[in-house]
Amino acid sequence: MNILLAEDDPRLGRLIAHLLKKKIEYKVDWVMHGEDAYNYALASYYDVLILDWMMPVEDGVNVCRRLRKQGYSGAILLLTAKDSVQDRVEGLDAGADDYLMKPFEFDELHARLRALSRRNFAPLQEEVIQIDNITINRASRTVQRSGQGEIQLTPREFQLLDLLVQNRGQVLTRELILDRIWGYDAEVTSNPIDATIKLLRRKVDTPGEKTLIQNIRGVGYKFEK
Repeated sequence: MNILLAEDDPRLGRLIAHLLKKKIEYKVDWVMHGEDAYNYALASYYDVLILDWMMPVEDGVNVCRRLRKQGYSGAILLLTAKDSVQDRVEGLDAGADDYLMKPFEFDELHARLRALSRRNFAPLQEEVIQIDNITINRASRTVQRSGQGEIQLTPREFQLLDLLVQNRGQVLTRELILDRIWGYDAEVTSNPIDATIKLLRRKVDTPGEKTLIQNIRGVGYKFEK
């Protein structure tokens, strides 16, 4: 199960992420700010989002509300110390599917995640993507362009291309790309991104045709629709 955890308390966030990864063996992305949670949710597939209500700058309820306005259909679980009926109603009206009070037992969190995942909120991702004259098969992890033979990509090159294509038309920051492809704990700079993009362009771009991957100076990259 893929989980996005948005929790600004370092101790609690680290503990939840550790237990979900080690005890349950879930894949967990952990962020500490609402804006990051919003961007990650739109950029990647998650079975469940766990959003802390009280986060700095942008709280979990507002993130939930913004995602629903964007048409996000994945499962969302709110964590909060707020215990009034009015608060629960506000969270559910914002689009949350479930609500867990702090402090809570880890077993209860796990049970709620299992229940939400069984409800199958999120739509299936596209398996074969056709954009102009490029075809990307996510099942076989192959790429073709202009009717030519299969383009040979390394696993990391395909991961990066897949991330950009799944979010085509949107600018992805270097920070988000580093986290999603190299990992949150990876001690690398943005240089590997630029190098991998350069290699990708050599392989997927056709002479005389437009460059598919655009560099947004000072921000990141996007895949043209």
